[in-house]
Amino acid sequence: MGCPLNPLYPLTSWRRSDTSATKLYGAIVAQARLPVFYQSFGVPDTLGGRFLMLSLHLFAVLHRLKGEGPAALGLAHELTDRFTKDMETVLREAGVGDLSIPKKVRGLAASSAALLQAYEDALAAGDEALATIIAQALPREQGPSQAASRCLAHYLKGAVHNVEAQSLAALSTGAVKFPGTIPGEELGDDLHEKRR
Repeated sequence: MGCPLNPLYPLTSWRRSDTSATKLYGAIVAQARLPVFYQSFGVPDTLGGRFLMLSLHLFAVLHRLKGEGPAALGLAHELTDRFTKDMETVLREAGVGDLSIPKKVRGLAASSAALLQAYEDALAAGDEALATIIAQALPREQGPSQAASRCLAHYLKGAVHNVEAQSLAALSTGAVKFPGTIPGEELGDDLHEKRR
């Protein structure tokens, strides 16, 4: 049995399910946990760093689903519900008391929604705006890193374009391909060049 897909592992255990949204969320989590982000691009392998990478990949998929309008609304809601449940599990396993969970989950949901909207606005505004938002979202222990934020902005734009090219039918089965999950394509080659 392999390592759990949960981005916040080892704090949480991955729960498997057969729903399309759960499969799609699992693919998002798997991509967000690729070592290249933590070992090569300056994202700290901490709760905050993992949350940042999860939010970037979740955004790429939700941005694509938003483009489909009402046809994808159900899947988008299920995906965000799956994310919220995972955050609730993280809080419980981090020792937050049951009475505090609902308030903290609401706070996390609000800050996550604000972050996803900030990515949306920045994507439309251009590369520098996107890098700035990512720099602001990088965990404090990371400290300011223009190289990391520019690299991640470049990656996110590529991920958005990759996911936009995929059919709603494929996404609806829980299948999604990010950069580096396409046969013959290695994640990181173009990103390493961008850092130089």
